Amino acid sequence: MTTKTKITEIFTRAEIQQLTARSDWMGAWAVGSTWAVIGLTFAALAYAREHLPLWGFVLALLLGLLIIGGRQLCLAILQHDAAHGTLFNSKWGNEVLADWLCARPLWNDVSKYRPYHLVHHAKTSSAQDPDLSLVSGFPTTRLSLLRKLLRDISGLTGLKFVLGRVLMDAGLLKWTVANDVQRLPQEGRRWWDYGLDFAANSGGMLLTNALLLALLWQTGEAWLFGVWLLAYVTPFPLLVRIRSMAEHACLEDSRDTLRNTRSTAAGWLARITVAPLRVNFHIEHHLMASVPYFRLPQMHQLLRERGLVPTPPTYLAVLQQVSQRR
Repeated sequence: MTTKTKITEIFTRAEIQQLTARSDWMGAWAVGSTWAVIGLTFAALAYAREHLPLWGFVLALLLGLLIIGGRQLCLAILQHDAAHGTLFNSKWGNEVLADWLCARPLWNDVSKYRPYHLVHHAKTSSAQDPDLSLVSGFPTTRLSLLRKLLRDISGLTGLKFVLGRVLMDAGLLKWTVANDVQRLPQEGRRWWDYGLDFAANSGGMLLTNALLLALLWQTGEAWLFGVWLLAYVTPFPLLVRIRSMAEHACLEDSRDTLRNTRSTAAGWLARITVAPLRVNFHIEHHLMASVPYFRLPQMHQLLRERGLVPTPPTYLAVLQQVSQRR
């Protein structure tokens, strides 16, 4: 089995120092611009409802769902970067601000996600990788992949995720963001313990979503909260699946990041949907997780110049690769 690539054999000390420099301003821009796009999309949908014919509003709604689902994925990536301590230069920004503005609205938690995700980095593609279930079973057939994508866009995957979150927060299942389900022992628990645990674990999600609903209510457009929820259970799971497949599906069983992780080419459409915040530079992220998102393209360029990474495939090429089984 190939050994893990050493960063000091690739970059100089000065390059490492420059690549890992963080910025509170860039973190604030990433969070603020994400919510700004969500707000503008809500405003556009409210306008479309009042001024467009039904068919025009339906088209606007479908586009709006895709944009909001993409920004929900962006919030998830922001939370991911905060868990690595790279979104902001300050500890408070990564552990408090990103938690409440990015993680909690998506029913997540930076403090729970961080130790879980660091195991993924340490055990990538091994049997101990907690995210292995997200990419196991590939390559598959085109029909099988189509069924998975249809379950996502129809809302079945999203509703299953919501049910899982309820059971996790109630203390019935072990916390995870992957597909594996592990039941927790229930000996000695009383019936009211489930409700208390759910309230404690879901409080941040309930509060942030209640605030979002209240803001929309004040504008007279409370129905837009339904768009937020619908995006969460339809395009959002679809985009998460495609992103996960692009990052680790159909790669070598190796300890070497250059072989067990994939970077992907992302044009403007991909960056709006499946690849926000430079997350498509995934080899780079796994090589040095301390590099903030806005420096990943520079790191990628250095690796290309040194012949260490290939030309990244497109997301369409990855979908073709993961569905090539006859």
